Amino acid sequence: MYAYVKGTIENIKDSYVVVDVSGIGYKVHVPVSTIEKLPQREQFVKLYTYLHVREDAMDLYGFLDEEELYMFELLISVSGVGPKAALALLSTLAPSKFALAVAASDIKTITKAPGVGNKLAQRIILELKDKIKTEDLAGIREMKNMPLERLDHQSEAVSALVVLGYSFAEASAAVKAVHREGMEVEEIIRKALKQLLR
Repeated sequence: MYAYVKGTIENIKDSYVVVDVSGIGYKVHVPVSTIEKLPQREQFVKLYTYLHVREDAMDLYGFLDEEELYMFELLISVSGVGPKAALALLSTLAPSKFALAVAASDIKTITKAPGVGNKLAQRIILELKDKIKTEDLAGIREMKNMPLERLDHQSEAVSALVVLGYSFAEASAAVKAVHREGMEVEEIIRKALKQLLR
């Protein structure tokens, strides 16, 4: 129903933000990671939204980019994962790291989110492994069989580039192109940025 809301920030709380859109205040539930990136009160913001309708409530969930919204919608499609659990996961893991965890069947990483145990993590992996669009998550299959340290360094570099505004596919391709054994995260990011700016 609502693709996004654009307006000024009226209030910021622990788990939601109030966005004033032409005199109407929309209460939008957001991940903790989004709250940390929001501008100050009375500043302009655009949030991509999902309206969750139940018998007793209608709740609006918002995200700073469409990648987070896409992951949120995937998560709530899993049986047993409600909007609160999906927000907890996105508060703990960036979309790129979450996608990598699913692709690598990394239960330990997924259970870092509050309220997500082993059984739920296994269900998330089982139900989402084939749903995550491989064209949007280029490079995951190549990363899948890498040693943990290399996977961590590359996924951190990809996450950093996504935060800078590059798509997951662009960031993954650049990191894959420049990565060499023994490189630190900062060096991977620096060289990947040079690759992207060519």
